[in-house]
Parts: sequence; structure tokens; C-alpha cells
Amino acid sequence: MIDFEPKFITFDCYGTLVNFRMADMAREIYGNRLHGDALENFVKLFAAYRRDEVLGAWKPYRQVVLNAVRRTCERTGVPFAESEAEKFYLAVPTWGPHPDVPEGLSRLAKKYKLVGLTNADNAQIASNIEKLGAPFHAVITAEDAQAYKPRMQGFEYMFKKLDVQPHEILHVSSSPRYDLMTAHDLGIVHKAHVLRGHEPEAPEYGYTAVRSIVELAEQLGL
Repeated sequence: MIDFEPKFITFDCYGTLVNFRMADMAREIYGNRLHGDALENFVKLFAAYRRDEVLGAWKPYRQVVLNAVRRTCERTGVPFAESEAEKFYLAVPTWGPHPDVPEGLSRLAKKYKLVGLTNADNAQIASNIEKLGAPFHAVITAEDAQAYKPRMQGFEYMFKKLDVQPHEILHVSSSPRYDLMTAHDLGIVHKAHVLRGHEPEAPEYGYTAVRSIVELAEQLGL
């Protein structure tokens, strides 16, 4: 059980709540040119370049995605077409939740204020949040904060916006690298890692591991 009453439960959205289908789309788009290990290498590099693209000064998420596709294509010898790269960005608002999310969030919302802290543009995220099936107290985007996770600026912007201290929230993510390591460094004591299989575990960063948002609700007695 999580023996703590947070003022807010804050969530990473893409990957944690929303079924973020970048890898699936990469296989669909490039599967006619790459096969087997070569295709899986493309998928891995694409994820790595997306992470690298968000580490500098803020730029629109469309540019993050297009740059990551371009760099991956250059690295793997695949011709780059902006029209193909654009498909990834345009698809993001159409993606809905992981199967466990609507029930888990609806349980949590009965007692707690839910907040999204997301590496999204403002134009994208409303459609995704609507599909989650639970009320959110606030949704804070990278565009709002002018910074993407794993940079600290987004978290700091959220603390000010919510008028809350790091130790007063529970932060939930499926990504140690994007969220939980930064949360640890900022003094967010209470964290949950949703085991979606995106990344290896990193228990030294002090979180509660859960398999689903339903299990998170159960851990909080709901």
C-alpha cells in the first residue's frame, strides 16, 4: 500500500496513460523497406532521437518528431520524406488510453485531483485527455512550460502552477528516463512506475512499481 495522501496525483501522459504508438507506426510505415533486426534498430533509434530532440530549447512537438525521423533515416540509410514523418505527428491526437486506464483513473478521481504533465503541444493533448474518461484538475504541456521532460523546467512550472511542494504530490510515469529520475532529483519523494515495458526498471530512484493504473488505485485503497 502507498501510505501517503497526495495533494495531487500527477501523471506523464504519453506512454503512461495514452497508448503511444510511435513504434507501431514506424513498423507500419517503414516495414516495406526494412525487415527483422534492421527494422527494430530503426524503431530503437527513432525513440532515442526523439529523446535527444527534447533536451535543448523548446520547439514545437511537430519539429521534434520530424527531426527525429530525419535523423533516424539518415542513420539507417532510409530516404526521408517529410510527408511520412508528418504522419506520426498527425496521429498522436487520435490515440486513446491503455485498457486499464479509464477504470483506474475513474477510481482515483473520486478522491484525488488528477494532473497531467505532458510532453505535448497544446493543440494535441485535449483530444487524448478526453479519451481517458476521467476529469483532470489541470493539464500542463511542454508548450506551457517551454520545456520538455526530462528537463526540470516542466516540473518546476507545475509546482508553481499548482502552488505545491515536491513532497506533496505523487508522480506517476512509465518512464524512469523521462520522468522518474528527474522527479527524484527534484525531491519528489512519492513516485509510481507503471510497468509498461518501455524501459528497464531503476528501483534506486525510489518508486512504487505497479502493473496498471487500476493497481495504483488499489495501492491507494481505492
